[in-house]
Amino acid sequence: MKYMDISKLKIKELEALLAENPASELLTALQQDARASARKLAESYQKRQAKKLAEEARLQAMYQYEEQAASQGYRAVAGVDEAGRGPLAGPVSVAAVILPDHLLLPRLNDSKKLSAKVRDELYDEIMAKALAVKQIFISPEEIDRINILQTTMEGMCQAVQQLSQPADYVLIDAVKLKKLPLPQLSLIKGDAKSASIAAASIIAKVTRDRLMEEYDRQYPEYGFGSHKGYGTAEHIAAVEKYGPCPIHRMTFEPIRTIKAKWQCR
Repeated sequence: MKYMDISKLKIKELEALLAENPASELLTALQQDARASARKLAESYQKRQAKKLAEEARLQAMYQYEEQAASQGYRAVAGVDEAGRGPLAGPVSVAAVILPDHLLLPRLNDSKKLSAKVRDELYDEIMAKALAVKQIFISPEEIDRINILQTTMEGMCQAVQQLSQPADYVLIDAVKLKKLPLPQLSLIKGDAKSASIAAASIIAKVTRDRLMEEYDRQYPEYGFGSHKGYGTAEHIAAVEKYGPCPIHRMTFEPIRTIKAKWQCR
């Protein structure tokens, strides 16, 4: 059909028709319609389509490192990431995820770039569709006993090794896991470059945030539900007022200094 007469159709009817059958003939007719509202409808549709295609291209690009591993014969590529290295309280959360080949998860990205609502929605989708997921917590006591970097790397190794489906290649955000006897690639800002690492970052972040909300009910005076243990002014003021609680990292400043002050009282 080279020509469509849409002059007698109302805008609501055109919207429904466009949703059902966005043929080029219909778009052309909308663009040439005398009504500004009809032309606006075509413009809005084209913008949505362009945005959709750009998002699909971004998501496809996030599989470039998984594809490189596959081209070398690896079939189970695990992405690994953590959440919570910087806070003054609570554990570090580490996750490892193996995704199916080219699983397109709209909005998948570095967890820090997403809203809590989107993270929660992606968490559910990843848990439902991933081939394997393993998440573990590294306690504040363990962090204090060794150090934050070493315990995080050990946790990453454990997460990979405890996956229900063995990984044969690992993509990691920022660090190198020398103790992990598997081929691996460390990517700076990998949670924005690799779909597998991004998925792991979401699992790690959501599970940690949920745990900190539980701690908020246990220790309501510290405000863990809002700052999640990070060193906000509100958090530090609460520690100065009430002293450190059992989930604080006692080797981290200013917790160590505040703890010493309380011990001298």
